[in-house]
Amino acid sequence: MKPMLSPRAVLGAFLALLLVAPLVMPPFYVTLLNYIGLYALVALGLVLLTGVGGLTSFGQAAFVGLGAYTTAVLTTATDLPAWLAWAGGSPWLALVVGLVFTATVALVLGSLTLRLSGHYLPLGTIAWGISLYFLFGTLETLGGHTGLTGVPPIAVFGYELTDGSQIFYLIWAFLLSAVLTTQNLLDSREGRAIRALKGGMVMAEAMGVNTARSRMVIFVIAALHACASGWLYAHMQRFVNPTPFGLHIGIEYLFMAVVGGAGHVWGALLGAGVITVAKQWLQDILPRLFGQSGNFEVIFFGLMMIVILQRARDGLWPLVARLVPVRATRRKLDAAAEPLPRKALPARGEVILEAKEVTRKFGGLVANNNMSLTVRAGEIMALIGPNGAGKSTMFNQMSGVDTPTSGEVLFLGRPVAGRGSREIARMGMSRTFQHVKLLPTMSVLENVAIGAHLRGDKGVFPSAWRLDRAEEARLLNEAARQIERVGLAEHMFDAAGSLALGQQRILEIARALAADPCLLLLDEPAAGLRFKEKQALAELLRKLRGEGMGILLVEHDMDFVMGLVDRIVVMEFGEKIAEGLPEEVQQNPAVLEAYLGGVE
Repeated sequence: MKPMLSPRAVLGAFLALLLVAPLVMPPFYVTLLNYIGLYALVALGLVLLTGVGGLTSFGQAAFVGLGAYTTAVLTTATDLPAWLAWAGGSPWLALVVGLVFTATVALVLGSLTLRLSGHYLPLGTIAWGISLYFLFGTLETLGGHTGLTGVPPIAVFGYELTDGSQIFYLIWAFLLSAVLTTQNLLDSREGRAIRALKGGMVMAEAMGVNTARSRMVIFVIAALHACASGWLYAHMQRFVNPTPFGLHIGIEYLFMAVVGGAGHVWGALLGAGVITVAKQWLQDILPRLFGQSGNFEVIFFGLMMIVILQRARDGLWPLVARLVPVRATRRKLDAAAEPLPRKALPARGEVILEAKEVTRKFGGLVANNNMSLTVRAGEIMALIGPNGAGKSTMFNQMSGVDTPTSGEVLFLGRPVAGRGSREIARMGMSRTFQHVKLLPTMSVLENVAIGAHLRGDKGVFPSAWRLDRAEEARLLNEAARQIERVGLAEHMFDAAGSLALGQQRILEIARALAADPCLLLLDEPAAGLRFKEKQALAELLRKLRGEGMGILLVEHDMDFVMGLVDRIVVMEFGEKIAEGLPEEVQQNPAVLEAYLGGVE
C-alpha cells in the first residue's frame, strides 16, 4: 500500500514549485504559466457557477473584458470626469472601480438572465456576451477594434511589475486566494445552499434556501473572478483590444472548467493548464502534420470534449487525484459548541394545521374538492387513497407549494396561501419528498445540515474568510444530533448516495428535523421500502410522536398506515370519503369500495 500524503504536504510542494518556477524556467514557459493562472481564475468562477450551481454561462469572457477595459480607460485617460478623477492613473484604484462596475453589471444581467431556465439560460448568456463584445469594439472611447495602448504596469510597494516573471507571483497570488476563498465558501452554510441548487429548487426552498439569492451570489462571484483576470491581463499585456473577449473565448473557458472537472475547485487549474498547453503544442504540431495552416486545434478540442463527456463526465481532476495518494480529511465536530436554540412545541392535542374546504382546479379538472382536515400536535395523521385520488395535490396545498383555488389552509393559526416555502419552513413546517431529493455526493452530515440553513445567518464574506466557524460548528452539531436521533450515526460521514433507499428516506426525515419543526409532512415515506425498513421507519415516527411532534403523512400503503397512525382521512376523486380511527376507516363501506381490487 502506498504511503498516504497529507493535503498540506501536497499543497506545500505545489507552492514551492510555484515559488521557484520563474527562477528556473525560460521566459516562454513563465508566460505560459501566467496565461494558465489568468484562465484558471475565470474557469474557477465557472466551476462555482456551472459545476456546483448548475448554471451554464458562455459569457464569462465579456466580464474579463469589463475588468480589462475599465482599468485600461482609468489608467490611460487624461480627461476623466470629476467623479472618477480620483481613480485615474492608479491600477489598484482601477481594480476597485472595475470590481464594483462588474458587480453592478452582473447584478443587472443576472436579474434578467437567471429568471430563465433550461436551454434559455445559456442562450441568454450568449446574447449578452455577444452584445458586450461588440460594445467593446464599437465605442470610440475604448479604441474601437484597435483597442487601447499605453496601459501602465502594476506597482507593488513602489516596485513596477514590468515583465512576465515579475507579475507571475501576483497572478498566482490572486488565483490561490480565489481557490482558498472558494473552498471556504463551499465548506459553509452558504456553500451548502449553493450546492443544494442541484438538488432542485423545490427541495432547496423547502429547506429555507433563498435559491434566487444563491444563484445571484455565484453569478456575481464568477463575474468578479473574471474581472480580476481581465485587470491582470491588461497590465500584463499593456494594451487591450476586443479579440480576447469574444464568444469563442467564453466557450473556451467553459471547456477548461469541464475538462478539468466542473465540480472540483482544483479542476479549474487543471483544465486551464491542459487546454492552454495542448493549444500551444497543437498549434505547432498540427499544421506541420497536415502540411497547411489552420485552426486544427479547435477540431481536436471538439473531439476531446465529446470523449470526456462520454468517458469522464466529472473531468480529469478525479482521475489525477487518484494518482496522488492524498489522505482524506474527515470533518471534526466541536463537542463544546453551544447548541442551537429550539422553539417550544405546541401543547399536545393543539390543532397546528387546518385545511378548510380546500378546492383546487386545473382548468376543468377538479383535483381537490371541499377538502377539510386537521392535524394536532403529538399525533400521526394519514392522508390515504388510491393513486390519482388527489393526495399529492392536497399535500402541495398544505405545504405551500401550490395555492388553493378556494378555501384556506391555516398553520399555527396563520394562512399558508401566499407565503413562500422558506417562510413556511421558518414558521415550523418541514417536509420530505415522494421521490428522494438528496445530494448524493455530499456526506450524510452535510445533507442534514442543509435542513438547518434557516437557523444560521452568516453570509458570503464571513464564509469565504472563515469568520463563520462558531456558527458552522453549531449547525453541524445540530445535524449530527438529528442523525443520531434517527439512527444513522454510523453513516454520518458516508456519501448520501451510498445509502439504501430506506436509509435515504430516514435521512430526509433527519434533514427535515434539523429545521426544528413542530409539524412534519411526509410524502409517501414508505414507498419502495422493504418490510424491515418500514418497521424501522414506523418506530422512528412513533418516537417523534412521543416527543410531541405533529406528523401528516400521505401514503397508499394501508398495511403500513393502519398499525401506526392515530387518525386517517381517505380521499377518492379529489374528495374526502371517510375520516376517523384506523379501525373505523377499515370498516367504512365507501373505503372498501374505493380500494376494491387491492391497494397499490
